[in-house]
Amino acid sequence: MNRRIGVVGIVIEDPKNVSEKVNAVISDHGGIVLGRMGIPKPEYHVGVVSLIIEGTTDEIGSLTGRLGNIPGVTVKSALTAKTLRKEADHD
Repeated sequence: MNRRIGVVGIVIEDPKNVSEKVNAVISDHGGIVLGRMGIPKPEYHVGVVSLIIEGTTDEIGSLTGRLGNIPGVTVKSALTAKTLRKEADHD
C-alpha cells in the first residue's frame, strides 16, 4: 500500500485527566510515528503534542479518529498530497 508522510497536531484540554488515554492511542500506533514533541502548558490546563507520521491513509485515519474521539482532545493533520514509494536500490 502507498504511504504518506505528514504532521498531526493534538491539543489536549485538562491533560491531567486525558493524557493517559492519548498516550495509549499514540503507543498503539507507534509503528507510524517517526517523531513526537510535547509541550505542557499547565498554567492554561492545556498540552500540545505534535507527531511526525508515515503510514497508509487507513493507519493515519485510525490514529486521528481514535484521538479525536477522546473528549477534550482536538486533532488536525497535514499530509503530503503525493503518496510515497521507496526507490529501488541501485548498486
